[in-house]
Formats: sequence, C-alpha cells, structure tokens
Amino acid sequence: MSGSLLLGVILSVLISATGYWRRSLTVGGALGAILIGSLVFGLGGWTWGLVLITFFISSSWLSHYRRADKEAAADKFAKGSRRDLGQVLANGGLGAALAIAYARHPDPLLLAAFVGVMSTVTADTWATELGVLSRTPPRLITTGQPIEPGTSGGVTSLGLWASVAGALLIGTTATALEQAASLLKGHGWSMEAVALSLVGLVGGLLGSLTDSLLGATIQGVYYCDVCGQETESVVHRCGRPARPLRGWAWLNNDLVNLAASLAGGVIAAAVAWLLWR
Repeated sequence: MSGSLLLGVILSVLISATGYWRRSLTVGGALGAILIGSLVFGLGGWTWGLVLITFFISSSWLSHYRRADKEAAADKFAKGSRRDLGQVLANGGLGAALAIAYARHPDPLLLAAFVGVMSTVTADTWATELGVLSRTPPRLITTGQPIEPGTSGGVTSLGLWASVAGALLIGTTATALEQAASLLKGHGWSMEAVALSLVGLVGGLLGSLTDSLLGATIQGVYYCDVCGQETESVVHRCGRPARPLRGWAWLNNDLVNLAASLAGGVIAAAVAWLLWR
C-alpha cells in the first residue's frame, strides 16, 4: 500500500469513527465513508481529500443545527440525520470514481468535475438543512406553488442562498488548496486554481437546482394514509406502509442525489474547459 493511500485510510477511519460517535453516520455509513475517503484522499491527493472533509464536517454540523426545529419537516424525508451507506455512496461515490480515474489520468478537468460534484452535494445539503428553517413557505420549483416545508422539489430564498454559500465554500477551498500547492512547487500564481471558485459555484448551484427539479417531477413520492402526510419513503416514520403518490417509484432520494451530483460535475467540467482553453 502506498504512503498516500495508507494516510488516506488512517484519516478516513478517524473521521468516520468521529462521525459515528457524533451520530452523524450509521455503521454502514461509517464503513462507506472509510472506503470513499481512502480512495479520494489516497488517489486524488490533499486537495481532493480536504475538499471531501470540508463537505463532511460542514454538512454534519448543519444536520445537528436546530434539529428540534426541523422535526416537522423531517417526517417527509426518506431518512434521518444519520447518513447511511446509501447516502454516503450517493454523495461521495462519484467523487471516488473520479479519484480513481484521476490516478490513472491526472487531467485537471477531472479535478474540476470533482469540485462540481462536491459543490453540488454540499449546496444541496446546506439548502435542505437551512431551507426548512425559512420563515416563508417553500415554493415548488416547477410552478411556484406554495408547499409545506420538506416537500420534494421545494425551494426557498434562504435555501437558495445556503446552496450558494455551500457551493462557494467548496470552490474557494479547492482554489486555496491548489494555489498553495502551486506556490509550494514554485509555479507562482495559478489562474486555473482561481477558476475553481467559479467552477464550484456554478456547478454546485446548478447541480443543486437539478436535485430540486428531479424532486419536483420524477422522484418517487408516497403518501401515508394513517398520518395524512407525504413522504419520500415507502414506509412512513410511523411504521405504516405508504402508497405511491407521484413520480417513479424506483427513483429514491439517494438516486436523485447521485444524478444531481453527476449533473453538477459535468457542468463544472464544462465551465472549467471554457475558462482554461
């Protein structure tokens, strides 16, 4: 095992164990985080690993922020605040695949795509965790119709600004890390590194909006007749089966997150190509 991969494994184990102890991850989620963290850090390098850590720490903290105030909206979500294996793979699996590709072919566009992927999942998580706290009701992204907090496809101005902040955090983190690496290597100021801030912002914001669009149109949504509530889960939190209401039954929230992160990665790579060519 190479030194960088071994270091990636060690750091991933420590961070995942902390996440499990803090009740941010389930056992499966922790194991998935170890796998993804090891691949991203060990094969991608410091920028890749620290960008992933930035997403995990910031998103985990926000999931605990004002948790009691989010309980009403949480009834609609498919899963709780502890990320399981499916959520971890949906949020980080594509990033790990890009790290594997980057190890074989270190193209800067792969880094840009990774920044777009991580900006998307960060923007989406921030929008969800803070948007449900909005004092104004969310509106369906497709029609503008007011809907209940937590409903798939709903957006608020607070959530949009949160997604902008999350995407910008990832982009500027990547910029700072790549700029520092360039200076340490004696290459001077790197305009490619500076561009990663814009790459992350555009890719993350549009990827997050893609998530909302999919949630409003084709994501599987169910209805609990016992509680009289919509839910993203086939089994409501009350323990009763929910009946299909709209969307494709097989398209759950994890797959929507994965599709949105793919869109954010492609958009980010396209933006980087336009800026760098």
